[in-house]
Amino acid sequence: MVTITIQELTKRFGGSVVLSSVNLQIDAGELFFLLGPSGCGKTTLLRHIAGFYTPDEGKIWFDDEEVTRLPAHK
Repeated sequence: MVTITIQELTKRFGGSVVLSSVNLQIDAGELFFLLGPSGCGKTTLLRHIAGFYTPDEGKIWFDDEEVTRLPAHK
């Protein structure tokens, strides 16, 4: 298991800001839930963590390795 750290993650689609400076740390072994209304960015955040989307700003770390621009197949 790894620790996932998200620093100042921002994503825009066209003129809409979908994620704005998101900061989050999920420690290894921690049970974590994303809850919120439709359209609040839950799926967009998960797609960034999985490597399907590249953020406009910010960084994603798995333990000590930055994976922000690492493709999903890696």
